[in-house]
Amino acid sequence: MNLINLQDVCLAYGPLVLLDRVSLGVDEGDRIGVVGRNGGGKSTLVSVIAALTEPDSGRVIHGRGLRVGFLHQRDTFPEDTVGDFVLGERAEHEWAGDARVRDVLRGLLSGWSLTTPMSALSGGERRRATLARLLIETHDVIVLDEPTNHLDIEAIAWLAEHVRGRREALVVVTHDRWFLDAVTTHTWEVVDGRVERYEGGYAAYVLAKAERQRLAAAAEERRQNLMRKELAWLRRGPPARTSKPKFRIEAANSLIADEPPVRDTVELVRFASARLGKTVIDVKDLVLIAGDQVLVDGVTWQLGPGDRIGLVGVNGSGKTTLLRALAGEREPDGGFVRRGKTVSLAHLSQNLEELPADRRPLEAVEEVRKYVTIGRKEYSASQMLERFGFRGERQWTPIGDLSGGERRRLQLLRLLMDEPNVLLLDEPTNDLDIETLTELEDLLDGWPGSLVLVSHDRYFLERITDRVLALMGDTSLRFLPGGIDEYLARRAESAETGTVPVTGESAAEPESAARPSVSAADRRAAQKEMQRTERRMDRISARETELHALMAEAADDYTRLADLDAELKTLQAEKSDLEEAWLAAAEQLGE
Repeated sequence: MNLINLQDVCLAYGPLVLLDRVSLGVDEGDRIGVVGRNGGGKSTLVSVIAALTEPDSGRVIHGRGLRVGFLHQRDTFPEDTVGDFVLGERAEHEWAGDARVRDVLRGLLSGWSLTTPMSALSGGERRRATLARLLIETHDVIVLDEPTNHLDIEAIAWLAEHVRGRREALVVVTHDRWFLDAVTTHTWEVVDGRVERYEGGYAAYVLAKAERQRLAAAAEERRQNLMRKELAWLRRGPPARTSKPKFRIEAANSLIADEPPVRDTVELVRFASARLGKTVIDVKDLVLIAGDQVLVDGVTWQLGPGDRIGLVGVNGSGKTTLLRALAGEREPDGGFVRRGKTVSLAHLSQNLEELPADRRPLEAVEEVRKYVTIGRKEYSASQMLERFGFRGERQWTPIGDLSGGERRRLQLLRLLMDEPNVLLLDEPTNDLDIETLTELEDLLDGWPGSLVLVSHDRYFLERITDRVLALMGDTSLRFLPGGIDEYLARRAESAETGTVPVTGESAAEPESAARPSVSAADRRAAQKEMQRTERRMDRISARETELHALMAEAADDYTRLADLDAELKTLQAEKSDLEEAWLAAAEQLGE
């Protein structure tokens, strides 16, 4: 039975055409994955499908009384408690007796207190609450725009299993290829205003698209041969001929009239690597503490030449803190971290603020190196930016105006221009579309060096790394021969997982394992510490904005610039420590 039908839908924003005469439908039981490049129109398409965005022309037809649930990438939140926001007016005996509601609460809000104010939650926690509310409600069609954002590997696995067991039609936009393969039965690719449809999930889509491209390449080769004959005939024709050459020119033009534009792809380059010695990074009896929380205790481990390590763990277990310790950006609280003499290390952090908003991409790359030699050819910073998708004027666009994915690519290019032989990558896939992800994977496939990767993107992590280490939340670092599957199995067996939220005051923290309850006095002290820390971070953020403006004004005063830059780095280091202290206090409160 057809639920939603689009007929010749067109929609454009200024000169950018996102949907061009698109006709398609959603039927009962469909599970559709929507893929495409960032900015290509995926979110616009699903918003039109849900009748939240009016097209410029064409028709969007919904079945009578159709109930559509929509998960936005950005939502507004009322000043409710988690329980009121997620469960509405349902009585406790009502939702507690509903198996589906309990499953959703257990999968997304395990250990939370339903009396926690929504205003006290982080952005990621609010998104989990919004997803939980949507899945608890009754719909005919569920539309999810990036549902795996802010979810860890464990929660993504639960969501896939939960969605497979539901009867509603599903339309989902996501860059998580493992989730697409686990859930969807159809794939729609939004490209150049069209929607190309494929049967099957992500793997089937890749195979079908490869076959289409093979057939298109064969047809293109035949067309190019015909074009060469046509053009050769035109060159040989006497100048006196008028009507017939004109006809031939028109015929040649018709052959290339529908020629697609040159693909906007990032050409991946293998960077030269300094040779690593036997010692890369040695960790001995390492202790890492955030506030009163011991994250790592007595860990001994060695990263060897060519090792490719995937680091997983529950949120708050210390993955980012461990990477900072390996990079030398944070001193251990016990033990030591020793780096080899030949190590040239690059750390891709989650924080994008290290690139000034008023700086230009070309300037940012030339700060690292103006030229790089690849093979036998030398490339300028401008040429390398073109290879990473920054063409023409985009090289001079202020960094503050770039998208998250573009800033991520720029940050990675700056790191690689310095030719490191050890990479520490903290969530490198954030804000990257599938095409860019596959290009990054291809680059890292041929990159000679040691690598430690933290990512919630299971497909990317399994594709890039050879071994998986886990921080299980018990201060230890464990090698998991069975990879992600073993990690999920261990988490499922843990007595700390799978609890339904409670309505009392004994809140356990969202997005991580439950912790012992704290006394009222400790709770008040933690709350005061969080408030003090938040006020200080607000003041630092305001000063950072002022410093960026002052640095722009003092562009020609190098002494003044150096002083301002030193103050900025001091503030950023303090802010990082404050964020860790805030997280530790939040974990103590269970928020």
